[in-house]
Amino acid sequence: MTTCPLCAHTAVHDPVKGPDSRSYFLCNRCRLIFVDACHHPSAEAEKLRYLLHENKLQDQGYVAFLNKAIEPAARFIRPGMRGLDYGSGPARTLAALLDRMGVACDSYDPLFFPDADIARRYDFIFATECFEHFFFPSRELDRLLALMAKGASLIVMTSLWKSLDEFKNWSYARDFTHVSFYHAQTMDWIGGHYGLSKVFDDETRVVIFQST
Repeated sequence: MTTCPLCAHTAVHDPVKGPDSRSYFLCNRCRLIFVDACHHPSAEAEKLRYLLHENKLQDQGYVAFLNKAIEPAARFIRPGMRGLDYGSGPARTLAALLDRMGVACDSYDPLFFPDADIARRYDFIFATECFEHFFFPSRELDRLLALMAKGASLIVMTSLWKSLDEFKNWSYARDFTHVSFYHAQTMDWIGGHYGLSKVFDDETRVVIFQST
């Protein structure tokens, strides 16, 4: 018996073949694929892995990558709003890009900016390439919703799995810090369960929700 870390469904979840030796399970309710907790990395290992990323403002490839989330989100963001980059990593790159647009954005990361003052309600929250790192997605979503103002946008960026056959060789799952993998149906479950309206979906990586 295992418990889904997103929807809390307790059942004998289907084991899934992944690209490495970790144990994966598929939740039959919300379609989340999750790694067995015994394979969760330590905070020290996570931090060392993230420091290998070239996620600086000077890296044009990374800026182009972030723009895949910023561009569709721009229609829901305007000057005077205040947002949050949740799981920003070691560099405040996304916040700097939004600053160029005249939009204020705070940065929070449990490893690099754990003491950030985020005790407020935000008009929008970016969660780019962090959902896959969540050990317990339900806890993180509860926290995210508590930080969202009425009508706020939640911009999620994480690669979605398409089929179990492809998952067996999926490079995205080879990163040992990636422990939660979402399907299009998982995003639909999140929207329904948390009362969020889906206002954008590129069907591959970026989903934008709004609180109702």
